[in-house]
Amino acid sequence: MNKIIPALIFFLFGTFFLNAQNTIEVEITNFESNKGYVLVALHNTEDSFLKEEFLGRKSEIKEDKVVVEFDDVPDGTYAISLFHDEDADGEMNTNFIGMPKENYGVSNNAPANFGPPKWKDAKFEVKNGETVKQEIELR
Repeated sequence: MNKIIPALIFFLFGTFFLNAQNTIEVEITNFESNKGYVLVALHNTEDSFLKEEFLGRKSEIKEDKVVVEFDDVPDGTYAISLFHDEDADGEMNTNFIGMPKENYGVSNNAPANFGPPKWKDAKFEVKNGETVKQEIELR
């Protein structure tokens, strides 16, 4: 009986932990300076995209480049948004009509035509313990 309980616990919960083995590696380039930080958000739903992060990272910029990783990410569909917080105030600065004044980027280098980038253009999938690499150029 003592061996059955641990086996049952592993069977019930082990699958979750085995699925949470994905890595998302984000390489960000095209910085105009090394001032401030880059703030990177990983989104896991269309409704949260560009609004609320599932996971976040803050990184210093060295030699006009940044690489951040999200480890132990569960299987699923995600999108990344980020911006160069050059003045290190923790907020994306915008002009009077809401256009970004600080450089930004999204996964798949999704376009921002007549408005913000769309989830359908920025989303990507991770599954089966893979490492997904996203190379994002600031604009």
